[in-house]
Amino acid sequence: MALAMSTKPEPSATPSRKRAARRSNAAPTITDVAREAQCSPMTVSRVINGEENVREDTKQKVLGAIAKLNYVPNRAARSLAAGSQLRIALLFDNPSASYLSEFLMGALEEASRRDIYLVVQACENVAEAQKVIRKLLDGGIEGYILPPPLCDDQSVLDLIRSSGGIAVAVGPGRATGSHGAVLIDEFQAAYDMTRHIISLGHERIGFIIGNPEQVASGQRLEGYRKAMTDAGLAIDERLIAQGQFTYRSGMVAAERLLGAAHRPTAIFASNDDMAAATVAMAHRRHLDVPGDITVCGFDDTELASSIWPELTTIRQPIREMTAEAVAMIARVHKQKPRASKVKPEQLTLAYQLIRRNSDAGPSLAASFSQPPGSP
Repeated sequence: MALAMSTKPEPSATPSRKRAARRSNAAPTITDVAREAQCSPMTVSRVINGEENVREDTKQKVLGAIAKLNYVPNRAARSLAAGSQLRIALLFDNPSASYLSEFLMGALEEASRRDIYLVVQACENVAEAQKVIRKLLDGGIEGYILPPPLCDDQSVLDLIRSSGGIAVAVGPGRATGSHGAVLIDEFQAAYDMTRHIISLGHERIGFIIGNPEQVASGQRLEGYRKAMTDAGLAIDERLIAQGQFTYRSGMVAAERLLGAAHRPTAIFASNDDMAAATVAMAHRRHLDVPGDITVCGFDDTELASSIWPELTTIRQPIREMTAEAVAMIARVHKQKPRASKVKPEQLTLAYQLIRRNSDAGPSLAASFSQPPGSP
């Protein structure tokens, strides 16, 4: 397996960098990556091969060094020259750091097992994604893993299909015609989490929506609404706030919900980043979590268990989803040239509700129901 990572290039290079580039015509080596990441070449090798016995912070440094140096193992380069290695691109559009780490490692592990060349490319918007895809297609990249919101855009999918590429979506999307999709039941997962919060005794439950451009955001919102309705609870639109799946948007949404005259006794955020921001905002307002307010998230990224209190959340099998996407592309590739006639796969994986320390019964519900300053 080979890994090539790319992010948006810097607008300009300094003169010293240009001179350094002229001095070194050789491709970066594993030793260069190790030096940049301040670790051993063996550790770099372990990360590239998807081994588990590497600390998360070290893994992140190695991945960052690989991206910065555009490192490609020599063995992979030889395989590419011979045309014997399947080449896949994993495209992403500014997800959370925790989500991206899980997303990337799942693809790395499966690509390593299958000796697949993997390119990781950031795309800030659809227009940039189209330019990147054209360049990758010209470079012989055959398979494309499309997370939201790229799997929501029909033009992206049409470009890949019309050029003979293989496209697999990770997560639900609006675009049709992909070779497959790997997802969870977003609606049911949000429904189950809301029912769990209700079972603790909460009735005033706030909800923070994710990026409105992503299908999953709407499905999670609908799961929350259905659970509230099925429990016979009124849905107070004032307790629903718009977020963007980012930590900062979660801070803004949580500030609005916690500053309301009739605060919720629990808040369910559409991902862990926004849930973590909600916990931080509660602490800023001198509210105890979960003593004063319950906070729950979605995804079960590393962030969920690295804050205090650790988050109750929905575990989405992110690593498994991207690993399955790589395997799905490999299966379609083996069936060429009749791949266009192959029936698209849709694989729905299981999720799990993980209960930790951020939820409890609404012990202060009575005081929350009073406007600030009321006796």
